[in-house]
Amino acid sequence: MKLIGMLDSPYVRRVAISLQLLDLPFEHQSLSVFRTFDEFSRTNPVVKAPTLVCDDGTVLMDSTLILQYAEALAGRSLLPAEPQVLARSLCTVGLALAACEKAVQIVYEHGLRPADKLHQPWLDRVTGQLLSACDGLEQAMPTGMDQAGVSTAVAWEFIQKMVPDVVPAARYPRLVAFSLAAEGLPAFRAAPHGDSTYRAG
Repeated sequence: MKLIGMLDSPYVRRVAISLQLLDLPFEHQSLSVFRTFDEFSRTNPVVKAPTLVCDDGTVLMDSTLILQYAEALAGRSLLPAEPQVLARSLCTVGLALAACEKAVQIVYEHGLRPADKLHQPWLDRVTGQLLSACDGLEQAMPTGMDQAGVSTAVAWEFIQKMVPDVVPAARYPRLVAFSLAAEGLPAFRAAPHGDSTYRAG
């Protein structure tokens, strides 16, 4: 399998870490949806990260769908099976993915739109949503490194790398501690946030 996309994307990184935890070997190609658009489009014309090229050549996209396939391939899940526990875990994953989405929107608003075209009411709304998602994560803190734990840690690292001025770390001590512990794990160290390429340990 080949995972395509940069590890500065929380969605790509979420997949890279989860594949390791599922003991699924993969190759990583660090392509940017901006700087290497044409090269990326030759594999996936939609140019969406993450993209996973399966061993049979099938091209998948969207981190949640890729992970659904990966878990079927591995024959086990990073999500709990018991319905009530699963619901709580999925709630946490949803908060983490919402936090990623809103942080990405803020990054794009500042990075792609001219300064004189920034729409402050939109930024205020998205910022409020991001903070609400982080508030929820601080309360719903996962206890282990299942998919809720992976998604939470990846989301927090992305937020603190990309929009730390928007989400003050001092407001979220439990997230800070959880993320710090997660970033020390082998699967996280092998796929660090940034423009590097995953290397199997």
